[in-house]
Amino acid sequence: MKTELREIGRERAQKAQGFIGRAWPALCRLRLFAAIVIVLTPSWAAAQPQPRPFAWKLPGGFPRPRVPEDNRMSWEKIELGRFLFYDTRLSGNETQACASCHQQESAFTDNLQVGVGSTGELHPRNSMSLTNVAYGSTLSWANPILLSLEQQALVPMFGEQPVELGLAGLEDVLLERLEADSRYRRLFHEAFPADVEPIIVGNIVKAIATFDRTLISGNSALDRYALGLDDNAISESARRGINLFFGEKFECFHCHGGFNRSDHVMSANSPFIEAPFHNDQLYNIDGDGAYPPNNTGIFEFTRDPNDMGRFKAPTLRNIELTAPYMHDGSIATLEEVLEHYAAGGRVIEEGPYAGDGSEVPERLKSGFIRGFEMSTREQEDMLALLRSMTDLEFTTNPRFSDPFPGRLCPGDCDFSGGITVDELVTGINMALGDATLAWCVGFDESGEGRVSVDELVTNINFALAGCPAGE
Repeated sequence: MKTELREIGRERAQKAQGFIGRAWPALCRLRLFAAIVIVLTPSWAAAQPQPRPFAWKLPGGFPRPRVPEDNRMSWEKIELGRFLFYDTRLSGNETQACASCHQQESAFTDNLQVGVGSTGELHPRNSMSLTNVAYGSTLSWANPILLSLEQQALVPMFGEQPVELGLAGLEDVLLERLEADSRYRRLFHEAFPADVEPIIVGNIVKAIATFDRTLISGNSALDRYALGLDDNAISESARRGINLFFGEKFECFHCHGGFNRSDHVMSANSPFIEAPFHNDQLYNIDGDGAYPPNNTGIFEFTRDPNDMGRFKAPTLRNIELTAPYMHDGSIATLEEVLEHYAAGGRVIEEGPYAGDGSEVPERLKSGFIRGFEMSTREQEDMLALLRSMTDLEFTTNPRFSDPFPGRLCPGDCDFSGGITVDELVTGINMALGDATLAWCVGFDESGEGRVSVDELVTNINFALAGCPAGE
């Protein structure tokens, strides 16, 4: 009976391609069908819904990211991870989410000098952008042993020095919060179908890591120019900036080359991990290259004096959006960043961190920060190039956005601005239990973990009338 009803509904939906001009007859048929299938369909938990097939769709020149064998990509895990990423229930006091320090409009950073945890504690370092984090060979400013996104997710959740999300000792409370949510019960069940009890900490970090791996940015003006898609995508000033970037005077390309504009890159094709760390000559507190005691770079882990002040070179993609700069947010603007490198080190005249960074011992210098003369035009050309690396499609992509407020047109599964017959059929299949919520989680506007008759009817009405203006 269930199969027959589904086929009847599919046939009717296909015949209704021109239903906008015949609103009421089509609406009545689909409303009646939706009511019948919901009444006669068993609950989703008893069904075996079809997963949504996943395939990488990468920008030109991008290799496939490396993915752990025990956490394969799936749309079900991606959608679960997106909800968890934006959910304040993932902090001890329910005031912050991952997205609090990694905001999409700022290329998934927060534009603060240093991070601020859920308890108000200031962090020693700046919140890193998550732009193309799937390609990071290490995943923090200065932790050479943090190599996977799954490991990384545990740090803000349960770390205590500093406190970020503040979940240490509250693991059971976190799981109880998620267990009480019917939508999460379905999302976890569909993301981890082999697990009898899928709502566990291990699966939480796997889902967040899977969502993080989709945060791929590769459609900046510079990309379009470099790929030959638009010869006029960047200005003449930015073109001159390219020559400076790859020249031996500015030396930028050594630490910020490659498709991801960073020398910390790993992909599925990488034969080994590349993870160099660099001293930017920002501090020289004692005349021997000392950095502030809570920010010593990888020296904190290696205790090797030659590692004092060595930090990761972040990607330059979307760099225009991620101010302030450096590991401690101590440089406010891109103009000042360029001036710092031109000076070959920062001079701090007074205070506890006073010193001349250009005079750090040779053993600490990167070799690429020697200082150089920079004209006003050269600075403007470099700024034009850096700004051409901004990808506004990335910072507005609805697939990376907060899923909780709900969409004006929830059944618009592909975010095209309208609801098609195929999308209505998807909603019906979800109601039948033949498709997972990941096919179009917007249909479950109520957050109950299922698609109801009312939700189907709402989206049928939107399909007939068109999505609200501004969608």
